[in-house]
Amino acid sequence: VQVVESGGGLVQAGGSLRLTCTMSGSRVDYYHMGWFRQAPGKEREGVSCISVNGAITYYRSSVKGRFTIFRDNAKNSLYLQMNSLKPEDTAMYYCVVGPFVSGDSCSAASTNPWGQGTQVTVSS
Repeated sequence: VQVVESGGGLVQAGGSLRLTCTMSGSRVDYYHMGWFRQAPGKEREGVSCISVNGAITYYRSSVKGRFTIFRDNAKNSLYLQMNSLKPEDTAMYYCVVGPFVSGDSCSAASTNPWGQGTQVTVSS
C-alpha cells in the first residue's frame, strides 16, 4: 500500500486548502485513515482520523469546526478540507494508513504506511 499527499501550499490566515491523499495498491475504504502534522521542532501529532466505515471521526481540539475529513471511494482518495486556517496550522501534513481511531484519540506507528507529506504554510 502506498499513499501520496497533495494540495498543500501557502495561504493567508483565514483562507482554505484541501489536502488529498491518493492510495495505490489497495482501496482507501478498506482501512482506518488519518492525517497527522509536524511543525518544525515539534512532535508529529494527529489532526484528524476516520474509521473504516466512517462511523467514527476524530479531530484534535484545535481544528474542530474548521477541518473536515472525508473519503471519495470512487477516486480512492482521502481528503482534509481545512477552513479558517491559522498560522499555528503551519506544518508538514502526512497521510497514514491504518491508524488507531476512537472518538477522542488517533495514533499511528512508524511502521504504518505514511505518505511523504505536503507542506502547509499559513501567513499572518
